[in-house]
Amino acid sequence: MTVAPQWEQVADDIRAQIESGELRPGDRLPPTDQLRERHRVAASVVRQAILALQAEGVVRGVPGVGVFVVDRVADHEGTVIVLKPPV
Repeated sequence: MTVAPQWEQVADDIRAQIESGELRPGDRLPPTDQLRERHRVAASVVRQAILALQAEGVVRGVPGVGVFVVDRVADHEGTVIVLKPPV
């Protein structure tokens, strides 16, 4: 059995927090330093996890402000519409 890369484990944990409702649309993710300490990984690992979540449309970075959970709404055809988080 192969162990997932650290960045994937961090991304999975953040995704699980979003799916459980612990992190809700519009919520700001904890700072990189806090995530780094919580997961005991390098800051570059946290950045890679956040980049993966951004590519999936799960979070959105706002330069100088932070990274926010996006509000994803599926229309009647199943198309996901991403709404901007409050800034």
